[in-house]
Amino acid sequence: MKVDVDWHGSREPLPADIDLSAFRIVQEAVTNVVRHAGTGQCQVCIDRQDGQLSIEVTDSGRGGSGHGGGAAGTGYGITGMRERAALLGGDFSAGPRPGGGFRVAARLPLPAPAR
Repeated sequence: MKVDVDWHGSREPLPADIDLSAFRIVQEAVTNVVRHAGTGQCQVCIDRQDGQLSIEVTDSGRGGSGHGGGAAGTGYGITGMRERAALLGGDFSAGPRPGGGFRVAARLPLPAPAR
């Protein structure tokens, strides 16, 4: 699997809970590409700015709902990613892309820096 990673914004250490959840969301999204997309590559975009961490994993594979959760899937991958984001007060979405493929996106709020 070829994974292209594009990072924007600050690379300062994240709080442990956000760091672990972000890692697990990326890990599960890439695992779903391997298992369900029928393609050998995906893109991961991480953007840390304006008090939030944004994660987006996209592929140009089959794109259907069998990406690891929901009625067509046999696992709980998408449900788990959604729950991780929600526990941190963030947003999550996953679904087929209009031009084909699949997209997973999460936004996790970051605590204000200590002064």
